[in-house]
Amino acid sequence: MKGNRLKDNLNSRYFEAANQLTSKRARRRIVAYVESYDDIYFWRTVLGRFENDKRYFEVMLPSHQKLERGKKSVLMNFIGGHVGPDMIACVDADYDYLLQGITEQSRKVLEEAYVFHTYAYAIENLQCYAPSLHDVCVAVTLNDHRIFDFDDYLRQYSEAVFPLFVWSVWAYRSGHYTEFSMSDFTRVIDPGGFNVFDPQPSIDNLRRKVANKVRQLQHEYPDNKEEYLKVKESIKALGVTPQTTYLYIQGHHLFDNVVLPILNKVCNRLRMERQDEIARTALHHTQRRNEMSCYEHSLQDIRQMLKKNAGYQHAEQYRHICHDVEQYFSEPIQNNQ
Repeated sequence: MKGNRLKDNLNSRYFEAANQLTSKRARRRIVAYVESYDDIYFWRTVLGRFENDKRYFEVMLPSHQKLERGKKSVLMNFIGGHVGPDMIACVDADYDYLLQGITEQSRKVLEEAYVFHTYAYAIENLQCYAPSLHDVCVAVTLNDHRIFDFDDYLRQYSEAVFPLFVWSVWAYRSGHYTEFSMSDFTRVIDPGGFNVFDPQPSIDNLRRKVANKVRQLQHEYPDNKEEYLKVKESIKALGVTPQTTYLYIQGHHLFDNVVLPILNKVCNRLRMERQDEIARTALHHTQRRNEMSCYEHSLQDIRQMLKKNAGYQHAEQYRHICHDVEQYFSEPIQNNQ
């Protein structure tokens, strides 16, 4: 622990000294530590808007030497408290935001001035921001035909899983997460297969699975009604609504098991539409072949386009992040540390 503190102080002094050695006209370099490679692009979109003639950011992993990753690795760089204005930590909120300081890590994420978090569970949740998903389909397929209502589906999905989500937050707040873990929760809320043109059976099946699990938990914890309602109202006060629950469930599950399968099916249909249009309107075989080749070379990878989706900039959670960053750099005390 002592060695870690020494390392933190040396890191802070290094960045501060480097800034002091440069011309007073030069921009101040601020290092932003993030959890993983994918986080670098996300936090660049957040922090880039706060660069000016006085400061710029370099977003990086916690260590170039050991290739350390993850939230704990990021926060380890700040053991012993705030180590200076030239280093900040940018992490996924996970459940730490909803735990509201119950654990030591939750307190650090919420209370330390130099730690910024996503408000949504993770960056994957924001990449899956429902109003932006049609644009992802257009970027992938170059077909702007709206054949699927992402907003409506994820609203219904959220409403279906919300009762069980409250139980999940309760389990982690009360220390019962070994009896109802995150893995248990995500297994129940897996939507399974569905038809692009008839997604309702998938939602109905999901509601049945959630209702069965809720009844089981109510049977196992018969005296928990009052505590359950307190947790429900508490997370609503934090911005979680039955219609937006998808933003607060495990990010990888949402990305890989909910949204990506939908995008694959929708984009496949949109590709087929465009290919059929080319085949139908081409005047001759050579034109059809050339046009088809041109179109297919213009197609993009669905996963990669979703990872680069920045449509979350219209989301309330993104506005909260930007507000926190703006407040941090507008406080005069930051310039005197």
